[in-house]
Amino acid sequence: MLDYDEEAGRYDALRGGEPRAAAAAEAVLALLPGPARELLDLGCGTGIVTRRLAAGRAGARVTGVDRASAMTLRAAARLPGAVVRADSRRLPFPDGRFDAVTSVWLLHLMPAPEDVRAVVAECARVLRPGGVWVTTVDKAAGHNVGSDIDAVLAARPPAPARDAEDEVAACAAGHGLLPAGRARFPGRGQGRSPRRTLADLRRGWFVTLPPGEPLAERFAARLAALPDQDRPRPDPVFTLRAFRRPAEA
Repeated sequence: MLDYDEEAGRYDALRGGEPRAAAAAEAVLALLPGPARELLDLGCGTGIVTRRLAAGRAGARVTGVDRASAMTLRAAARLPGAVVRADSRRLPFPDGRFDAVTSVWLLHLMPAPEDVRAVVAECARVLRPGGVWVTTVDKAAGHNVGSDIDAVLAARPPAPARDAEDEVAACAAGHGLLPAGRARFPGRGQGRSPRRTLADLRRGWFVTLPPGEPLAERFAARLAALPDQDRPRPDPVFTLRAFRRPAEA
């Protein structure tokens, strides 16, 4: 697992920067109810997407939450007074506080299924009746674009997908949330090149290939042997699901 405090300074540059943030925010906003104005963005990171959510809807008040202190400092510089350092599994907000909750690129980071369930439970708890939760699902699968890099990585030991779409949907249903839409958007600027993928491997991006281990070195050698080392392959495509808390009778 990456250290997101250490990662904060280079996070945006390595993940598509503003073009990727714009694509994510546009897709999220399209799934939110028109009247939604009180928004909560969980796992807001550097605030690069959060800021666009706030700017993309007139009158919106967006609160960002992240657990990593270095991330929240960067997010707070983009959204002064609107960022809270907290754990998404135990949110410091009252029941029914928000019109919408978003969790973009968060659930896949959870260490265990019970942590995913805790996040979903908190999202449902802080939603007002009629409110919507929007989340990314199957993030790892979104990175598989059928490239030669993907062919190399396909042989690595599998990691559990904490954000598997069917499981997230089932968990949402268990908390009374109803399906409310689905969308896809490109991870602009995130197309992998062999050299960049090798650098990611070296810094612990792939959890089943710990840096320095013999297996990781074998994959490193295969990546280094690919042609066009600096040519990005196609961008990933990410999936969003929306779930609605039923309005009270």
